[in-house]
Amino acid sequence: MHIQLETYQRRRARLQQDMGSGLLLFLGNAEVGMNYADNTYKFRQDSTFLYFIGLDNPDLAAIIDVDENRVIVFGNELTIDDIVWTGTMPTLHERASAYGITDTRPMSELKTYIDGARRKHQAVHFLPPYRGDHHVWLWELLGVEPAAQAAGASVPFIKAIVAQRNHKDMEEIRLIEESVDLSTEMHLAAYRTVRPGIHESQVAAAVEEVACRHGNALAFPTIATVQGQVLHNHGFIHDLKEGDIFLLDAGAETRSHYAGDLSSSMPVGKRFTERQKTIYEIHLESFYAAVDTLAVGVPFLEAHLAAATKICEGMKSLGLMKGDAEEAARMGAYALFFPCGLGHMVGLDVHNMENLGEQYVGYVDGDKKSTQFGFKSLRLARPLEPGFVFTVEPGIYFIPELIDKWQAEHRFLEFICYDKLGPWRDFTGLRNELNYAVLPDGQVKLLGTIKKPMSIEEVYEAKGL
Repeated sequence: MHIQLETYQRRRARLQQDMGSGLLLFLGNAEVGMNYADNTYKFRQDSTFLYFIGLDNPDLAAIIDVDENRVIVFGNELTIDDIVWTGTMPTLHERASAYGITDTRPMSELKTYIDGARRKHQAVHFLPPYRGDHHVWLWELLGVEPAAQAAGASVPFIKAIVAQRNHKDMEEIRLIEESVDLSTEMHLAAYRTVRPGIHESQVAAAVEEVACRHGNALAFPTIATVQGQVLHNHGFIHDLKEGDIFLLDAGAETRSHYAGDLSSSMPVGKRFTERQKTIYEIHLESFYAAVDTLAVGVPFLEAHLAAATKICEGMKSLGLMKGDAEEAARMGAYALFFPCGLGHMVGLDVHNMENLGEQYVGYVDGDKKSTQFGFKSLRLARPLEPGFVFTVEPGIYFIPELIDKWQAEHRFLEFICYDKLGPWRDFTGLRNELNYAVLPDGQVKLLGTIKKPMSIEEVYEAKGL
């Protein structure tokens, strides 16, 4: 399945209508050398370029000239030296025509076109760059120094893009669900692989082999670890032992380039310990509390607070917290055990459009992100709308360094029982993560073949026990 030509034409037409005038600049990505020029990382096109232009090849740029009602792709045709290494490929004109673009020009004409537009006092809109080569390219094209480019990026352009990419139609939702289904296979491979005596890297290899076998890529670097309290742990340096919890955060990017993003937590041995079962069940309650709030018009912040409140209630039942759980959540005391946000948008990027700014993607225009620890990591807070696709991923983590810092600062003494936390310092952490979509009719749908967070019994079943 792939995006239809008419979809690209409709996207570009709406973007022109929303912007009204000006020159819209799209910089495609280039191949990047790992340790020398010809030994490159796997190429990945810029997601906004993919969304509006469609071409999945390096060394391209595009312009939508709103005033002239013109779409142009700039790039160079293959030389015989290129063909020797890559084989014969369609021409740039042939490739662009497949996406409804018939005006193609050599890359050498890009600056000439932009200079002509600027002489006519035509506004040139560009996006905040996230790659070093784009910083240099914008400097060459527009004379904007790299340090000034983020502030000089076009806010109207960003908002017009977000207004489209935030709202998925059924064509996109089906493509995301394909990625979620493949991501599910990756996680099931982990359940079958995890056991005492093997290494984290062996589990990661089994997980990533699933995506590779289907000819697809990873949506992000895999997290596969028995040290789940380290939220982004990519090291693969630990051996698995009886009594450990193994946390996997992994997702596939299918050939459509849409992402899936799932997390699973499982015992390394045959069963969770009683302590692990207790925390896992508190986590499940927090997950369901969040999901119960999901509805069109309800701020995702409410789902985050619902999960945080359940975690506070659970910690209170263990004697690790005290006071009113709902107030502890609102005040931010929950973040000792849940320092990240409940979820984020998903699409062509696993954290969709994060390079354009979370304040535009996950927040209503005018709302400000909190600067408070915990709340500041909430990437999505705005009311849900039809077409939104997002994750729900509460977790419970015992981070010794964070416990020590908060205790030394006497933070939230009215809620946190620091004297009871000693025996829990080595617990590590766990989370589960699933992907949800708000369908065009307003129905909230869990995407993929996993229909709900796994109960403890279902975790054992997935491990073949």
